[in-house]
Amino acid sequence: MSQCAYPEDAAESELPDGCGLLHTSRKYLKLKNFEEEIRAHRDLDGFLDRASIILNETATSLDDVLRAMLLRLVHKPDNTEPDCNVDLLMAVLFTDAGTPMEGKAVHLLSDTIQGVTATVTGVQYQQSWLCIICTSKSLLKRHVCISRLVRPQNWGENCCEVRFVILVLAPPKMKSTKTATEVGRTFATMFLDITFRQKLLKTRTEEEFKEALVHQRQLLTVMDQGPNPSLKNYSISSICVQKSHQPLQHKDFFPVGKGIREDFARRFPVYSLDFTDGIIGKNKAVGKFITTTLFLYFACLLPTIAFGSLNDEITYGAIVIRGICDDYELDFNTFYAWTGLWNSFFLALYALFNFSLIMSLFKRSTEEIIALFISMTFVLDAVKGTVKIFQKYYGISHGNHNADHISVLSLLGLGTSLNTSFHTALNTSLLANPPELTSVSSRSAEHPSRETAVLSLLIMLGTLWLSYTLYQFKKSPYLHPYMREILSDCALPISVLTFSLISSYGFREIKMSKFRYNPSESLFKIAEMQSLSLGAIGSAMGLGFLLSMLFFIEQNLVAALANAPENRLVKGTAYHWDLLLVAVINTGLSLFGMPWIHAAYPHSPLHVRALAVVEERVENGHIYETIVNVWETRLTTLGASILVGFSLLLLPVPLQWIPKPVLYGLFLYIALTSIDANQLFERMALLLKDQASYPPTHYIRRVPQRKIHYFTGLQVLQLLLLCAFGMSPLPYMKMIFPLIMMAMIPIRYKLLPRIIEAKYLDAMDAEH
Repeated sequence: MSQCAYPEDAAESELPDGCGLLHTSRKYLKLKNFEEEIRAHRDLDGFLDRASIILNETATSLDDVLRAMLLRLVHKPDNTEPDCNVDLLMAVLFTDAGTPMEGKAVHLLSDTIQGVTATVTGVQYQQSWLCIICTSKSLLKRHVCISRLVRPQNWGENCCEVRFVILVLAPPKMKSTKTATEVGRTFATMFLDITFRQKLLKTRTEEEFKEALVHQRQLLTVMDQGPNPSLKNYSISSICVQKSHQPLQHKDFFPVGKGIREDFARRFPVYSLDFTDGIIGKNKAVGKFITTTLFLYFACLLPTIAFGSLNDEITYGAIVIRGICDDYELDFNTFYAWTGLWNSFFLALYALFNFSLIMSLFKRSTEEIIALFISMTFVLDAVKGTVKIFQKYYGISHGNHNADHISVLSLLGLGTSLNTSFHTALNTSLLANPPELTSVSSRSAEHPSRETAVLSLLIMLGTLWLSYTLYQFKKSPYLHPYMREILSDCALPISVLTFSLISSYGFREIKMSKFRYNPSESLFKIAEMQSLSLGAIGSAMGLGFLLSMLFFIEQNLVAALANAPENRLVKGTAYHWDLLLVAVINTGLSLFGMPWIHAAYPHSPLHVRALAVVEERVENGHIYETIVNVWETRLTTLGASILVGFSLLLLPVPLQWIPKPVLYGLFLYIALTSIDANQLFERMALLLKDQASYPPTHYIRRVPQRKIHYFTGLQVLQLLLLCAFGMSPLPYMKMIFPLIMMAMIPIRYKLLPRIIEAKYLDAMDAEH
């Protein structure tokens, strides 16, 4: 129990009878976890190195005891506090500091920590010890002094038999794990044990006192034998024992279809609720479903147009795989269909043989590396698009763009971005133009206009600014909370429509770059499967296998991020069943030459976030959001998919009114919002922050700061490795990109434990 009492403008009233105001605040402190919180050991080690221990203190009043403790700190030979003033520190320790009411002030301790026990009759205080904490600007370092009194002293309510006084002093601006409260929590956790306090009473020298402290630390650290018996009456809910991971065995992948049956049995009983929750019953969320559907519609449709536009510029209107087929004189639709069928075949095998269990080997840190890589591809695509606009309209020429050297692995969606195949519904109709329909000469006939380039940059940044501002609007104090939530959920469509109108009507005289559309080919033309040779079919099988690995990792990775424990989803997962459905759906899409689909990052986690009920909480001065519950419904995805289908009727007008810079601003918005909860990005930001501004996260408490930065650096190296292969212009490096993603597993389990202790790795991979 922490008690904080201090006067709040009490002296200003100056009533004749000496009345004033006293502000008292209490809050519960969790016990220090000596097994996981590395700072607990650092606090004790720092105290042992500069021990200030007073044994057999004879003073009887609290003021005299505290003054003796402060004098001990000041007169130490290694004192590093040149401006330390005992009288000033004494004044800060009590509530009557600065009051003009001589002899009438309320003389109470300002900030204390005591042990408590909740009983049927109320709260019982441990009155044999008292921890007093204080912050002062005159201090440069933290100081701890422990005083053992000769006889128990009665210092008022809840302090009737004090034998030990722990005084903790610290500067006000400290790292969140080094504050006076955190140091006090370390020693208060140790003194909570009555057996330990009895042992301290029997010590005769400072060395014996220190040995007792070290022994108590060892008892609190040994968690594999269970909690300390002497602490059985107190809460130890803050202690989180890391469960050992059971390695996968061959029998886990059999019998065939076991995972699918378990997924179906888990999800089928709640299937109907996926359509009725939030619609029928007392708790309705129709408004949230509508705004989420609009968000998902724009988030799926516009990246499809943008990726198609980028591919259009790179390949001059031809789908990338068409160039491969032209080189080897293969029928495009047939080769595409065979590749998709092989991809679906391998995905079905993965689902039947429960291969999704392999994804359990992907730790949180590995998932976040891949997630951050995908976010980086969004930024890279936006930069690429903007650079091309400047090359085209600002009069910058870098020579002819040759489409003859198209990578074979661009089929995997890596030619422009890994996300090319992730957000598709209209690619075929957008990119169906054969190369000869648009010549290079016709493109170069356009006169460069610098106004177009500059305006494109402003429109892109404006779209990013407005969308992200509205996304954060729910945290502002303006308007009604319900209106703030609506504006936040509709941030994407509002910003896209706003800057599309600004670009089309506000600057009508300036020509803007827009995507091209050609409806010359039918969307429902079945491929002639018998027209390929066996060799070509074998080549399609190789490409389909590599593609299936990429789909397998992305599908399961996105599902794992969406079902993360902090999202509090309750209806269960269906990794194997979802993978089988992806295989079945892509089989039909392949036959008709349509783009393949699977779960998309960051759209799926952002979709969960849009359906979540979020609360803001404050811990040690840091504001963070926590999800209370999520509306688990299929209506939003169903509605968004229907709207995407109807969008075919909006081509070319009005969808063609959306300029490319707006789409690139959308890319930046998706990338920015996707890194909100990415711990890798948060830990990278720690390198630029003052230690006093570090958030009180679980890894800050449990892992030494140097180890955190080591781990972050190693993650950055893995991220650069992914970028080297996934963004490389060399085709053979892209070819093995899925294998590089799989190689992250042995790196995490075999290489990293040789550099950083496993317990620290597990702490940083923990969910919270």
